[in-house]
Amino acid sequence: MIRATGLFPYMEIERGSWDQRFLAEAFSVDVGDRKATLHREQSYVLKKLLEGTNVAVSAPTSFGKSFIIDAFIAAKRPQTVVIIVPTIALMDETRRRIFRKFGRDYAVITAPDTPLGDRNILIFPQERAFGYLGKLDRIDLLVVDEFYKASAKHDKARSPALVKAIMKLSAKADQRYYLAPNVKTLGRSVFTDDMEFVELLNFNTVYLNKHDLYREIDGDEVKKGEKLIEIIGPRNAKSLIYAGTYVDIRKVCDLVKARMTPVDRPLTRHFADWLRTNYRMDWQLPDVIDRGLGVHNGSMHRCLTQIQVKLFEHERGLDHIVSTSSIIEGVNTSAQNVVIWRNRVGNTKLKDFTYKNIIGRGGRMFKHFVGDIYLLEPPPEDEETQLAIEFPEQILGDLDADRDGSRLTSEQLERVIEFKNSMIDILGRDEWARLQRENVLQDSDSTFLLSLAADMKFNPENWNGFAYLNSNDPDRWEHILYKLINFKGSGWEAQYGKIVAVTKAIHRNWSTPLSQLLASLNGQGITIDEFFQIERTVTFKLSALVSDANELYKIIVDPKVDVSRFIARLARAFLPGTVYHLEEYGLPRMISKKLQDSGVIDLADSSVNIRDAIARFNEIGLESLFTIQSLSRFDKYILKHFAEGITPNQ
Repeated sequence: MIRATGLFPYMEIERGSWDQRFLAEAFSVDVGDRKATLHREQSYVLKKLLEGTNVAVSAPTSFGKSFIIDAFIAAKRPQTVVIIVPTIALMDETRRRIFRKFGRDYAVITAPDTPLGDRNILIFPQERAFGYLGKLDRIDLLVVDEFYKASAKHDKARSPALVKAIMKLSAKADQRYYLAPNVKTLGRSVFTDDMEFVELLNFNTVYLNKHDLYREIDGDEVKKGEKLIEIIGPRNAKSLIYAGTYVDIRKVCDLVKARMTPVDRPLTRHFADWLRTNYRMDWQLPDVIDRGLGVHNGSMHRCLTQIQVKLFEHERGLDHIVSTSSIIEGVNTSAQNVVIWRNRVGNTKLKDFTYKNIIGRGGRMFKHFVGDIYLLEPPPEDEETQLAIEFPEQILGDLDADRDGSRLTSEQLERVIEFKNSMIDILGRDEWARLQRENVLQDSDSTFLLSLAADMKFNPENWNGFAYLNSNDPDRWEHILYKLINFKGSGWEAQYGKIVAVTKAIHRNWSTPLSQLLASLNGQGITIDEFFQIERTVTFKLSALVSDANELYKIIVDPKVDVSRFIARLARAFLPGTVYHLEEYGLPRMISKKLQDSGVIDLADSSVNIRDAIARFNEIGLESLFTIQSLSRFDKYILKHFAEGITPNQ
């Protein structure tokens, strides 16, 4: 039966006949650190890639699409691979996997401005890829994970940047491999017309057993809570609980705090104490960690979500994780149980496409052959997803009429030409050509960029004080920060005053313990969860906005003013660059501070990049680091996990 279904990894070779052993060997490949048996459809996709075909694959969550990347790299030894992932969390998870397997032969790059090596594997969210466009002459393989996010229908916020990245990187790529779950058909598009679409949605490596509990709950919130405790209370199976919104995560946490007793486990106890010491005593997270429940969302510090996923994978760690949609796009983890607590994503109804992504986390090959799906609210109507990728209107400002004209409608082409001529009138032809050639501007919204440039041109007095951003006094930043945030207007997801307050506060991120910094913001009504969200907004969105304003200001108003230093500090949350990127690697800033104060390593040296720091960590070794007196027991646990992610396999 296993041979007939193509699930060859499930064959028990030790007890198999010669022809079964031969079959397993025929489907075995080098995946970087060992030989592994592929299932039939994995082998089919790998064969296509090894033949040089551009492939777009749609398959279930448990298919093992990423595994094929490792097999391709091991077989072909390409010079340059670029992997685009949707989130920082998935970037780090992919980096850890790739680095362990190929770190001895490749420079594995995730941080901006990291120098290239002789052979390179670059792993980025789409926004970070633009910094390397001028440095890469050729890409052997371009991988776009979760490429359905290039469709505005599936991710309105991220699709413009992803389409722009696909467009720019594809021009340099010899071959492309796009991965997505649950897409039935791929519509015609200039981005995928030369790709072979492989739809494998009926090939499953685990079975999903659905329990329609919503029928007996019938909308009763009390009954829903009772059912949840009934499922997760015994703690006899790992569960992912999809809550959908921050509000519903709090509801689940409150329910767990009220109805479940703390567990007596060293890992969870030490982690909860560590959180109270380094963040806040009155935070809800350590209270639910004590009860074996983790929380996963897209705003929390990356190191915290990484630690919780690691504890979730540990038999004596966390029993359950409650999450927003971040769990389906942020990590590759799964569980025996998936519980749908809420059938929404934020304020909108859960679509069938996302629903299938979530329940696809149920079950795990070789561990849970059956995944149990508990539906506490009705699922969406079943539908077949056709993916269509089009030019978002927001990126028209980044297009060139001559280079990209064939991809545009006549109306879009007209808008591109009109925008180009208007910007040339304000900036001059040479400066506009330079901005386009060097991909300097991070925002691609033509309407916004033109409005910003025109305001600087015709109302320069409104921009008095722009140079104050170079001041060491945060109070002098306020006027310009408010002006820029107001100018951009939408999409900030927080009150403007709170964004400015957090920006001013985090300039002390390296000099002040985070617990004190959070306490200082408490009086302004900024909760710890808001802090996480706003700090993330500051480092990505606000830094990009100030960067674009700086480039235009130098051309239009005053070439002698340059606030690049402020932008660099903003983009790394005012932490030393190496410390900020190490946090993405799983090393929290407070542990980096202890290492810095011990004198064992200098992480504040601006001349030291992330590759230098990793080499230094490997040179020092864990045993020497563990002698530092200020490190707590859980600090050492985190350091050990961090070290595993920067050490290639033997």
